[in-house]
Amino acid sequence: MIYDFDEIISRRRTYSLKWDGEELIKDIGYTERYDYETIPLFTADMDLPVMQPLIDALHQTVDHRIFGYSIFPNEYFASIQHWFKKRHDWVIKREEIVYSPGTVHALNIAVQAFTKPGEGIIIQRPVYPPFTTAIERNGRIVQNNAMKCESDGSFSIDFVDFEEKAKDKNTTMFILCNPHNPTGNIFTNKELKRLSKICEEHNVIIVADEIHGDLIRKNKRFTPICKVVENTDHIVTCTAINKTFNVAGLHCTNVIISNPERRKTFNDIMGMQLPSPFTIAALIAVYNEGDEWLEQVTQYIDGTMEFVKSFLAENMPTVKVRIPDGTYVMWMDFNGYGLSDQEIHHRIYNKANVLLEDGWMFGKEGEGFQRICVPSPRPLIKQALERIAVEFQDLE
Repeated sequence: MIYDFDEIISRRRTYSLKWDGEELIKDIGYTERYDYETIPLFTADMDLPVMQPLIDALHQTVDHRIFGYSIFPNEYFASIQHWFKKRHDWVIKREEIVYSPGTVHALNIAVQAFTKPGEGIIIQRPVYPPFTTAIERNGRIVQNNAMKCESDGSFSIDFVDFEEKAKDKNTTMFILCNPHNPTGNIFTNKELKRLSKICEEHNVIIVADEIHGDLIRKNKRFTPICKVVENTDHIVTCTAINKTFNVAGLHCTNVIISNPERRKTFNDIMGMQLPSPFTIAALIAVYNEGDEWLEQVTQYIDGTMEFVKSFLAENMPTVKVRIPDGTYVMWMDFNGYGLSDQEIHHRIYNKANVLLEDGWMFGKEGEGFQRICVPSPRPLIKQALERIAVEFQDLE
């Protein structure tokens, strides 16, 4: 089946956070302007249609007409094992799989389960803001191993600083984001082995957020950290169908924990979590029948990223951007304009009426940057960029 991702499907009045969340977005001070003409490109979900086998599976669930408490059938676990063996040659044992209603939820549970108040947790800013929230709101201390921005716009790890922070006796956890959000960096096998070795030597648990691991550029490769190391006892990995298949609203993260004691501790802290029948049906459908759709959608996203890069080069050459190795977000550097974060925000959010995500939210390393989520119909992306370009043309 061929999917038309250029089709603009209205999401208004569908309970969409980014399209119907005007009151919430204004209440939290995210933007002053939000109206019917706003183009929101800040939330990491897709404005693209899901695959037909998923729709069929959900229809079948609806047609049953009863939506009571559900359990995990054998096929649920088998589908997860099948997907990761086929896509990443990663053999996962059934007992290692722990369901969580979300990745942010799982991160908070991991922090509570494996660290104590006052202990340090390493993150690599600029990084997804809920990492910081999971640490600070649970009374832990952020240890920032800032990513190094190279001359070509790529990012790398400061291993000297990382090891110094891991050696600190107060440091007990490292939250890894791979592919990295928002930079889109995919860590190499060599880097992953080095990170794992340092953490293992200093009794630091790794919580790996790999939920963007299937959204990879056509000439790049992603490998789960558990695939490149011999001992995985100190590693907890978060996987999800949410980003890959555009089902964030179905709340389905699967946490892979090989160490039985740690798995029990995680489960004890989290408590019983029962799945929705829609979640079960969705996971089985996408992991068993999702290859064709995923190939098409990643090709489309690749093309959109090429378009964004070309558009900016022609119309806003002051903005620096590179096509990321993975994820469906792009990290745009507006620092060349010499404007404050507030002025950049005002021109994009209030004047152009486009909602992106301010880089400073990802840490001070993100000052002057904007994150754009590009898995929307390309005509909509084009319209948003044209609006933004108008508001910066006086500076080009």
